[in-house]
Amino acid sequence: MSSDALPDTLLPDLIAAALKAGADAAEAVSAQRQSLSVGVRNGVLEDVEREESRDLGLRVFVGRRQATVSASDLSDATRARLVERAVAMAKLAPEDPYAGLADETLLARGPHPDLDQYDPAERSAAQLQAAAAEGEAAALAVPGVARSEGGQASWSTSRWRHVTSHGFDGVHRGSAFSLGVGVIAEKDGAMERGGEGRTTRHLSDLPGAAEVGLVAGQRAIARTGPRKIASTTATVIFENRIAGQVLSPLVGAIGGPSIARGTSFLKDKLGQRVLPEGVDLIDDPLRPRGLGSAPFDDEGVAVQRRKLVDDGVITTWLLNTSSAAQLGLTSTGHASRGLAGPPGVSTHNLHLEPHELDLASLMAEAGTGLLVTSMFGPSLNGNTGDWSAGVSGFWFEGGEIAYPVSEITVAGGLIDLYARMRPGSDLEFRGSFNVPSLSFDRVAIAGK
Repeated sequence: MSSDALPDTLLPDLIAAALKAGADAAEAVSAQRQSLSVGVRNGVLEDVEREESRDLGLRVFVGRRQATVSASDLSDATRARLVERAVAMAKLAPEDPYAGLADETLLARGPHPDLDQYDPAERSAAQLQAAAAEGEAAALAVPGVARSEGGQASWSTSRWRHVTSHGFDGVHRGSAFSLGVGVIAEKDGAMERGGEGRTTRHLSDLPGAAEVGLVAGQRAIARTGPRKIASTTATVIFENRIAGQVLSPLVGAIGGPSIARGTSFLKDKLGQRVLPEGVDLIDDPLRPRGLGSAPFDDEGVAVQRRKLVDDGVITTWLLNTSSAAQLGLTSTGHASRGLAGPPGVSTHNLHLEPHELDLASLMAEAGTGLLVTSMFGPSLNGNTGDWSAGVSGFWFEGGEIAYPVSEITVAGGLIDLYARMRPGSDLEFRGSFNVPSLSFDRVAIAGK
């Protein structure tokens, strides 16, 4: 599968046309994507999806007014209309005193580092079908697994280019290889789902299909026969695969836009301890083969490895150009955008540094409590940090798994919970946000 490369002059010409049409400044982005995805169920091919796309985005500034437009038709006539419409929209837009391109002194000047995000290997539809079928078969072979929800394998590549009228020109490209399996296990007429999915930048890093399927089947079996428990207060441990969901409200709460609006429960906590001593939360955009790696942010600003939380203390807000201007600060290289709309903020490769105790040791230390392996419907009051979530998992006693449990809600104030957080040692780099298992004592648990 191939896609024609865009002309090198496409984005510079688009910007030149915008300036000629009356824009004071402009930035243009192009996104090219190719993907192939194959799904199977019960060993039979269920679907094949192919995608080849080439899209443009243009943001223009007229004074402190801005507008963004996008298109997937790259013809000369469409590009001319794109420029005309963007400039006309900007002239009619309300003034935004914080709108503008990134400070030139912050831009990521080339050559940009090679972060090893691109693997030229391509997987054919037949290879993807074989991998999905192998993973599904391994899951179905686990005793107690009743039926399949399907296996899915995919391959994709992407290329992003960003050019501005004040001299930035950057390109980064990446590949992704994915495999996932979902099955249903049955016990005494009751059914439970289980699954496993992995995505990597390089094909050689992707676990084998049989391994992925085995994990999916084992997860489904382990969840069969869940009990309901009475409401109580106990230690709750969130397994590493889902523990990031407990910390994601913290990430949102240190986002510059939330701070600027005054809608964050951490708005007064910069430079203060919110996690326990010795706990570090690190954002590393330059990690080789990272799913969130990038040599620059989506405004062209240089990025760097940062401790967002150092020894439990919040060191910085996550800032793009606009939120930095509102707060009288400097962009931290966390601008994030699509083809249309002004940038927001997001992290790159975020991880919480591991500590000494593995999951078994955390359970042994607690003695009795709840091990959460699945979470759904989290609810957050962004102003106060009051948080709750529906969960399922396992009740443990004497430090050992006793039985699966479901239909439970855990709740608490995040500032209070974070202060009592105890990280485990089982950090795995599986995605762009990776956290070891997290233990919290004295958590309110609502059951039957």
